[in-house]
Amino acid sequence: MSIKKRIVLFSIVCMCFSVFMSFGQIQENPVQWKTTIEQGKGDTLLVNLKATIKEGWHINSQFNAIPDGPLPTVFDFKNTDQYSVVNKVIEPTPLNKIEKIYDNQTLYYFEKEVNFVQKIIPKTTDSITIKGTVTYMSCSQNMCLPPETEEITLKYQPLHGSTTQDSNVWWLFFGGFFGGFLALLTPCVFSMIPLTVSYFTKNGGVKKAIIYAISIVVIYVTLGLTITLTLGPDALNALASNGIVNLIFFLIFVLFAISFLGAFEITLPSSWLNKSDQMTDKGGLIGIFFMAFTLALVSFSCTGPIIGSLLVEAAVNGNIIGPAIGMFGFALALSIPFMVFAAFPTMLKKLPKSGGWLSKVKVILGFLELALAMKFLSTFDLVYQLGILKREIFIAVWIVIFSLFGFYMLGKLKFEEYENESKTSISGLISSILIFSFVVYLIPGLWGAPIKLVSGFLPPSFYKEWNQNTGPMNSNSSTVTTIADTHSQPCPQNLNCFHDYEEGLAYAKKENKPILLDFTGWSCVNCRKMEDNVWSDPLVWEKLNNDYVLISLYVDDTTVLPENEQMISKTTGKKIKTIGNKWSDFQTEKFQTNSQPYYVIIDTNGEKLSEPVAYEPNVTKYAAFLQAGIENFK
Repeated sequence: MSIKKRIVLFSIVCMCFSVFMSFGQIQENPVQWKTTIEQGKGDTLLVNLKATIKEGWHINSQFNAIPDGPLPTVFDFKNTDQYSVVNKVIEPTPLNKIEKIYDNQTLYYFEKEVNFVQKIIPKTTDSITIKGTVTYMSCSQNMCLPPETEEITLKYQPLHGSTTQDSNVWWLFFGGFFGGFLALLTPCVFSMIPLTVSYFTKNGGVKKAIIYAISIVVIYVTLGLTITLTLGPDALNALASNGIVNLIFFLIFVLFAISFLGAFEITLPSSWLNKSDQMTDKGGLIGIFFMAFTLALVSFSCTGPIIGSLLVEAAVNGNIIGPAIGMFGFALALSIPFMVFAAFPTMLKKLPKSGGWLSKVKVILGFLELALAMKFLSTFDLVYQLGILKREIFIAVWIVIFSLFGFYMLGKLKFEEYENESKTSISGLISSILIFSFVVYLIPGLWGAPIKLVSGFLPPSFYKEWNQNTGPMNSNSSTVTTIADTHSQPCPQNLNCFHDYEEGLAYAKKENKPILLDFTGWSCVNCRKMEDNVWSDPLVWEKLNNDYVLISLYVDDTTVLPENEQMISKTTGKKIKTIGNKWSDFQTEKFQTNSQPYYVIIDTNGEKLSEPVAYEPNVTKYAAFLQAGIENFK
């Protein structure tokens, strides 16, 4: 081939390559997808679909609905025998602009980067393969490319044996640890420290003391596990909302309080103590273990009320391993001194001598037990709506209890013959100042003040003997929109709300407003904290009052449903007999969770507008959550 022909041929090839490259640049996909999977709350898995969008391009929202306009982004995930899909794909708040070429309709779209989330629930504990598709249209200011479909395939391998613990577990541990520290300061336990440590320094030293301490931990943790295994997780969850159980807890706490105040001592059968004492004579590991067991029995008159209170709190908390975690913290605090003093016996000389101050600690615990007992009586009253312990009465009782507590710390109130001090100690004076300051803080609550410091312990702000038809205490608003007389049941912060889902949904359709589903409970401490501390904020209150239809569904409402509405749950197989059963089952079936508080923003078709939130004490974050729901609804 001649040189001339070669040059011509080379030019043609270069031209074709140039055209091909130019075409390739035009057709280069401006959107890149990255998919990942992570563990959500409970058994839920979160499929994250992240789109990185080239500068100058955008993709449309799922809810873009311009007729004959750019196509919306469509995700397709179907249920399989390995997993079930939870509602629609969740997207953040999109950008929007008016499109003149489409009769000034609004276009909703995303630029630069956006993350979509699809929630699924596995049906098996083995690995699963998640499949789906996303169909989208990439658009710039001048053109839209043909729709693209991305195939999504993800494999998820669960980590067997791993657990996700609720943050309340740490509170249970530290509560147990504090309870164990208080138990150390009681006469029954404190007086045993020098005696027990002296024994170990003469017979085996630190090694046996460590075994002794470990035995204490094993004994109390076993007690906690026994509670869980005997009652089961379902029963523990039911304790918090069962009125009769809360009444029993109230009586137990009052019994413990009276015992601490010196009326009598709660003791175990002497035969148990004798048998345990006989086992300690066997020596070796068994002997040391039963020495620890003997300590637990001998000190029960002091530790029993603390242990009982701790187990009650752990049980009604609803956490499956709560009692065991609480007992672990308690036993750890109880056992540490025996190890420390056995390792450093000279420190025993620095311990304060036993005396009346130990019994004074018991009286202090008695006052605290009596105050806490009122919380359980309040729950019983709320669940059955008896109206015997309204908010003002509860506060009045607390004012009396803590006033007597303050007088006791000043030495003006005595329970034992040895309490004959004529002078008030400095520690007693400082303690009484703090206690009386708390009493003064409580007093305005009799006239409706929020008292946020103890929100959660008190009855709801609307559960009172008098009612004023205004906004929250710190709201500047002076008017409240009335829904209807038939729906004027008490609501938090004097907001208007519905207590029936269908009625609230119908009203939302009429008013064309988004809905805030508030899954709550009369016995829910965190629900009260949210209502008193977050909903009372003027910004949050205004959004709830003006921009939303609030539907508060109480999952522990004991009102019996009519016979024709009672049924067997398709989700749990249990009978739905009360209004509380109905809303609890509704929450479980629709949102795959049964915890409270739980807030879900939905549209007038019952579809979620954003990711639900649970307990969120940060006012700014909660207000942003509400604002996002409003924008998504628009």
